[in-house]
Amino acid sequence: MLVDDQQMVRVGFRMILDAEPDITVVGEAADGLEACEMLDRARPDVVLMDVRMPRMDGIEACEKICSSDVVATRVMMLTTFDLDDYVHAALRAGASGFMLKDAPAEQLIDGIKVIANGDALLAPSVTQTLINEIARRPVGQPDAFPGIGELTERELDVVKLMSRGMSNGEIATELYLGEATIKTHVGRILAKLGARDRVQAVVAAYESGLVTPGDR
Repeated sequence: MLVDDQQMVRVGFRMILDAEPDITVVGEAADGLEACEMLDRARPDVVLMDVRMPRMDGIEACEKICSSDVVATRVMMLTTFDLDDYVHAALRAGASGFMLKDAPAEQLIDGIKVIANGDALLAPSVTQTLINEIARRPVGQPDAFPGIGELTERELDVVKLMSRGMSNGEIATELYLGEATIKTHVGRILAKLGARDRVQAVVAAYESGLVTPGDR
């Protein structure tokens, strides 16, 4: 489902997606309220959600959609570089990833498939935006995230690389391990942190102080 208050933006995205044989646009909405009203009928796997819209913005709509007991829908927020405050709020609302509005068509398509497959998408450019925003907030206490203390040394290495926006393949290369091994580590990390996906794990890592801006 495409959710954006600008019709031309929706038209552009639909043209790109309609050309893909394995992607179907099941609905369009001009704001978050309309999207929520359409959710049960359209039953989208993925919603591309703009942030700033009239009546109901993307953050509120994302929270409602992600908390739905009726439809298992994942949300990818459409954002720009200047929306630092919205990035953190959207993650808290349950967004599974972010896509820059001016991203190439190939990235848009790949991102939708990543989200649809149950993974999360946090591009390095958006990761930096998130880091900058969290850096302005007081660092939380590790005790608030008991699963942090259960992470092994290797899992800590993986979390830190995840927090830099690296994919499983990039982490595998960095640590000289197989991608399947990294996938296993990520799964264990999510379980220990009680995180739904890697985006939430990254937020936990920064908010607990496990990872700090500038870490490399």
